[in-house]
Amino acid sequence: MQMRDLYQQKRTTAAEAIRHVKNGDFIVVPTGVGEPPALLTALSDQRRDFLDVKVGQILAMRKYAYLDPETVDHVRHVAFFYGGASRAGGQAGWIDFIPNYFSEIPAQIERGQMAADVVFSMASPMDDEGFFALSLGVDYTMAAVAKARAVVLEVNPNVPYAFGECRVHISQVTSLIESDEPVLEVGLPKIGPVQEAIGKYVADMIEDGSTLQIGYGGIPDAVVMQLTHKHDLGIHTEMIGDGILSLVECGAVTNRRKNYLPGKMIATFALGSKKLYRFMERNPMLEMHPVNFTNDPALAGLNDNMVAINATLQIDLLGQCGSESLGSAPFSGTGGQSDFVRAANRSRGGKAFIVVPSTARNDTISRIVPVLSPGTHVSTSKNDINYVVTEYGVAQLRGKSAKQRAKELIGIAHPDFREELTAQARLIHLL
Repeated sequence: MQMRDLYQQKRTTAAEAIRHVKNGDFIVVPTGVGEPPALLTALSDQRRDFLDVKVGQILAMRKYAYLDPETVDHVRHVAFFYGGASRAGGQAGWIDFIPNYFSEIPAQIERGQMAADVVFSMASPMDDEGFFALSLGVDYTMAAVAKARAVVLEVNPNVPYAFGECRVHISQVTSLIESDEPVLEVGLPKIGPVQEAIGKYVADMIEDGSTLQIGYGGIPDAVVMQLTHKHDLGIHTEMIGDGILSLVECGAVTNRRKNYLPGKMIATFALGSKKLYRFMERNPMLEMHPVNFTNDPALAGLNDNMVAINATLQIDLLGQCGSESLGSAPFSGTGGQSDFVRAANRSRGGKAFIVVPSTARNDTISRIVPVLSPGTHVSTSKNDINYVVTEYGVAQLRGKSAKQRAKELIGIAHPDFREELTAQARLIHLL
């Protein structure tokens, strides 16, 4: 059968496609803007027809109607990472959570530790050979496609066809629907003077020819803004966004000096503007790969001079990072922070930066603390931490003793809290 005939045979409506879901199923949905809005809207509309269906995703972008505490016995969201659409439900307990390292989710799916009965995903239009690209969220979705009973695609001409291990063949697809609404756009975070100061410290330590992993947030983007004068930077990251695009456009990113996959930018999901999505379309400079490739510390660490830039919410005087909860209240998730900290530590000449404003709540709370708040989820361990940067400077912790670490971190805390931190450190025998 010709590919176009097979395509037409599998083409249906969203309401019909939802019938592939059975009671008790676990539906896997890609990261962020890779989520298929028409399919998830149809699932929301029909949610009371199901029992014990779960939707698993690392970052939900939209507040679909199925995100409803009244109908969780029918369809329940299971977060691999909390965002704006899922955080309140996670904190209230009616959205569930699976702790994970982002890089290991595909292996957990392959081993049956995470279920993957059905896949719902956005996809590019089919090419002449019968392939679709799941370019916006490759992540764990490719592993789920290989495992799932049913693969349902939402085909949209606004989804870029990217290169890399992100393609699904029409023969693997159970059914598909078509939509043409614009892909959700996510703007750059706001950057203030604190973020700019932290960004400058980090940027000054990044050498020409380094390969970058840049997380999402105001401080990582503040770093990006101060890298435009650098030369021959490379990209090996989990998220490609408009900040990285700006470095390509100004010529700072060329990927020429990468020793691992030279000439190629590597990422696993996209989050940005229409301009970014257009840039991704059949761009030979960019490859989108599953997260067990992009985030594997052993693979990412093959890049010499690998630089990882990630943010935290709180850090204690030993260097433990609480990056994903406020006390016991969940806020986000581990994501790829630990993956890339370890990758940078393995890299020849690598540098792992944890960036954090020194205070919160208008300078009333120190983010550098003697011990983490009770219940805090530790994201990056004391054994992995390297550079910590606030607006007051840089603390280098790797290889340092507990007492040396305490001194380093107190030295970059807000001046108003240094005396108190010193006293507390003495009480717990860190000074």
